[in-house]
Amino acid sequence: MVGQNEQASPRARLTGTVYLLYFVTAILAQILLTRGFTAVGQSVNLLADALYIAVTLLLFRMFLPVSRAISLIAALLSLAGCAVTIPAQFHLVGLQFSPLVFFGPFCILLGYLILRCIFLPHVMGILLILAGLAWGIYALAELPRTILLSIQGLGILAEALLMLWLLVKGIPTEQWWAQRAMIK
Repeated sequence: MVGQNEQASPRARLTGTVYLLYFVTAILAQILLTRGFTAVGQSVNLLADALYIAVTLLLFRMFLPVSRAISLIAALLSLAGCAVTIPAQFHLVGLQFSPLVFFGPFCILLGYLILRCIFLPHVMGILLILAGLAWGIYALAELPRTILLSIQGLGILAEALLMLWLLVKGIPTEQWWAQRAMIK
């Protein structure tokens, strides 16, 4: 039975590691792009997108015991955001709207899942909901630069805290299994 629990555990530290790799590659891509290394920057950005897709799928699996339906909707929103972002990065389509219209609701649903789960601190859920609302405002409103920077900071902080928690603290397998038993 122990082998089954370990095998089916949420792999929180793996999720945190992939999340960290996403952050590093996304930051590196922006540095390269702003310094004029367009081809390399776009390639690194594409790697960051692939890592975010992996994070999305890992989070989907992690939150299945909380709510299959909401976890699926959240994952689909994130994947839709990635599907819109990738072609726009290469100017293959003229993006008429911000991908944050997908990532904002993704963060809100992720926050909701955290509030409903027993294996992560609820304050993280509140931060992600606030970040999701902020991303929605950022995507839809024209605001002064200082407010936009504050919104970016909140979004990055909320996701970074989740990433660090998963990486450093992980999720107790027993709590994940207890959550899973609650839906049966």
